Amino acid sequence: MSKLKSKLAGEEPGPKAPPDLRQALTVFPKANAKWNDLTPIARRDFLSWIDSAKQAETRQRRIERACSMLVAGKRRPCCYSIVSLDLHLALKATPAAKAQWSDLTPDERRDFIGWMDSARVREAHQRRIKEACSMLAAGKRRP
Repeated sequence: MSKLKSKLAGEEPGPKAPPDLRQALTVFPKANAKWNDLTPIARRDFLSWIDSAKQAETRQRRIERACSMLVAGKRRPCCYSIVSLDLHLALKATPAAKAQWSDLTPDERRDFIGWMDSARVREAHQRRIKEACSMLAAGKRRP
């Protein structure tokens, strides 16, 4: 019933863990319990951090580190820019901007997020999110 309710409400289902992460989580039951307690956005941040690894060895280290962070009570990967729900939705609505965002380095993402978050008024923050999507769609890598 909750799945039906979720679909009717228009909610997005939480991201699924890839097989290698699921396997690691089964080895660490405490990490698995913490994973199941995370919000979908927090899970997405962990998955994005893990998926951004370019080499298999780095990916495996990140999976192991994610498990240890979860056991330690961390709810987000360290040194990783948190994408607000507003930005996530704006990127989802602008495929060209989303594609460019995916190609940015972590430093470039932090620059965009820092620029957007430096707006003190909510309306200015929302305006900067729209501007960021326009810049990204145009191929810009920095605000």
